Amino acid sequence: MQLYVLQCCIQNCNIIGGLLRPVRRVVRVTTSATDSTERILDAALALFEDVGIRRTTLEDIARRAGVDRVTVYRRLGSKSDVVEAVNAREARRIFAAVFDTASKSATAADRIAVAFATVVHRLWTHTLINRLRRLEPETSLPKMTTEGTALIQIAVAGTVEMLEQAVREKLLPPADDYPARAEVMVRLAHSFIVTPRGHIPLDNEADLVQFARTYLVPIVTGAHSPAG
Repeated sequence: MQLYVLQCCIQNCNIIGGLLRPVRRVVRVTTSATDSTERILDAALALFEDVGIRRTTLEDIARRAGVDRVTVYRRLGSKSDVVEAVNAREARRIFAAVFDTASKSATAADRIAVAFATVVHRLWTHTLINRLRRLEPETSLPKMTTEGTALIQIAVAGTVEMLEQAVREKLLPPADDYPARAEVMVRLAHSFIVTPRGHIPLDNEADLVQFARTYLVPIVTGAHSPAG
């Protein structure tokens, strides 16, 4: 499950430039990257958080990482390549946290509630995403809303895999409509991510878990249609 989700993130989404948008290619950096490459990625992330992506140059990244511009280019490529590499790493971190945390739960209901709460809370508190919303709203906000198809599709694919894993572990019965149920779950999470405040008081992760257990879990687990 986790491998599938991480491959999906790396190959199909860009979490920073547009808060999850399609990427042009698979980035070359992996979790086995060298220390200097990680230092470059850390420097780029810090600068993106400080001043935004548009105002950050390759020279700025090199200076902050303590290397020269040629090293940045040799390790990662152009500025757009650096952006994609940072994006992929952030995507891996977020999706791994969501599904790793959820997979530790013993019941399907708990996995659903924890996955929902973790992803919503992580994105509520993600420094770079919040910073880009303020610094570059004209590009970041449309990618979360009117141009958010890629975001929905990627999240649904990962959620379906989580539910199918629960079926394989006999925590859920087989059903042929899990993709639809997963999309309901994702669209609800998406709504809370985009517009955090409403009538329901959801101030922390525990509140989100309780909300999901009460309202979301019955939708995802109840009244299954038979598979096949």
